[in-house]
Amino acid sequence: MSARRGGGGDDVPRITTAPEPLADDVARRQRRYLVQMGIRVVCFLVSVITWGHVPLAVSLVLIVAAVVLPYVAVLLANAGRERRDVDTTFLDPRQIDPGHDRPGTLGGGR
Repeated sequence: MSARRGGGGDDVPRITTAPEPLADDVARRQRRYLVQMGIRVVCFLVSVITWGHVPLAVSLVLIVAAVVLPYVAVLLANAGRERRDVDTTFLDPRQIDPGHDRPGTLGGGR
C-alpha cells in the first residue's frame, strides 16, 4: 500500500522541512524584541542611578548599550521567515572535456 494516495504530483512536506506557523513566528519575534527593549530600559536606568557612584566608563558603556540595542533589536525582529525559492548554489557545475585541438589537454584550446 502506497503512502501517497490519489497519484497526484504534489509532494507532501516533511515535518523537518515544514515552516513554523506564521502566528508562532510573529509571537516569537515580538517576545524577543520586547525583551531586548526591556534590557535597554534597564541599561539606561542603571546608568542614570549609578552615574556618580561608579566609574564614568561603566555608566558610559550602559548608555552606549541603551543607544545601540534598538538598532540590533529591529534587525533581529525583522530577521525571520525568509523564503528561499531560488537555488542557492553559487557555482554552476561544468564538465571539463578533453581538448579538441591537442589530444591529452583539458579545455577547448580556444
